[in-house]
Amino acid sequence: MALEVRAYMAGGEQASILDAMKDQWTSMVGMAGMFIATILIGLSIQPVYDIPEARAFGEAGASKGGFIALELMMIGIFTVAIIWLARKGIDWLIKGIVLFALWMSMFYAVQPYAALLLIILGMESFATVAATSFMVSAGSIYLLHIFPEWYVVNGVGIMVGAGVVTMIGVSFVPVLIILFMIAAAIYDHWAVNGSKHMLELADTMIDLKLPVLLVAPKSSDYSFLDEGDRVMRDDPPENSPMDWDDPVPNVAVGKDKPKGREALFMGLGDVIFPGMLVISSVSFLPETGSELTYVFGTMYTGPLAVGLGTLMGGLMGYLALMTQVARGKPQAGLPLLNGGSILGYLVSGYFALGIDQLWQDITFL
Repeated sequence: MALEVRAYMAGGEQASILDAMKDQWTSMVGMAGMFIATILIGLSIQPVYDIPEARAFGEAGASKGGFIALELMMIGIFTVAIIWLARKGIDWLIKGIVLFALWMSMFYAVQPYAALLLIILGMESFATVAATSFMVSAGSIYLLHIFPEWYVVNGVGIMVGAGVVTMIGVSFVPVLIILFMIAAAIYDHWAVNGSKHMLELADTMIDLKLPVLLVAPKSSDYSFLDEGDRVMRDDPPENSPMDWDDPVPNVAVGKDKPKGREALFMGLGDVIFPGMLVISSVSFLPETGSELTYVFGTMYTGPLAVGLGTLMGGLMGYLALMTQVARGKPQAGLPLLNGGSILGYLVSGYFALGIDQLWQDITFL
């Protein structure tokens, strides 16, 4: 699920948006690069999983809206459960649940590349592919557990995101994915700007150093290991201790006011939702145009053009989002990211296939 995007401004709210974006351009470009890389890796392995057996609810389930409703319900249950466990201080269980889910998703993304490597080495078999995929994904998760620095978090996060966008993208037709994205965007806006529980969830994940987000440092000396558990929420914790005999450590005065942390954060869900529509477009739209055959299978230029147009729309949404992030406030990422992706899908689909080819018949059950 999307968390939100948050940047930390060095000059405070007095700085102009343009100056703030200029000050943070390295982290914004880095985040855009991770956004693109996650989706393109998922796109590269799409032909491997574009088969009925790999769809989460089978071939018939790809057009049933009830399964999307189930996905939304599971997201809500997961969010409530994680926040409840965090408030109870049961961090070990949160970490165990999340790391297991991350391992499964990463295994899914690593497997085609492991098979390719083993084919090149002449060592391919079901057992060797499974064992290699297990060792790489499990080893990465273990490294994340013992050394959750930002580049480890990002490496795992990109592969996990690629696995998730592929798993869901090949499981639902674009019309259902779009409905899913609209519902998720509405929820994300409310969760970040209304109830604000998404900020609490984000802080929990940052404090536990879990890769359900991507981290784009502004400077080379940044360390994710130093982040605490109140990154997204500016308000001090309730009942926070204040030493009134020596208030200086608690109150920033004059020119010594802290500059803020040197990083940009994006919830992994903010990449996954646009990526799902990219993969779904390539999987379910009519196979028109030239065939493109490569090591993992075959794609067609017609639906691929729509998929890449969807990605470009997502990037336009990302650019618009960065103008808001530069203000230094938490932002719900999905309204703009999903909106841009859907617009990109419709525009590119109109020119590449025709608007009538973008609709799929759906049912609830």
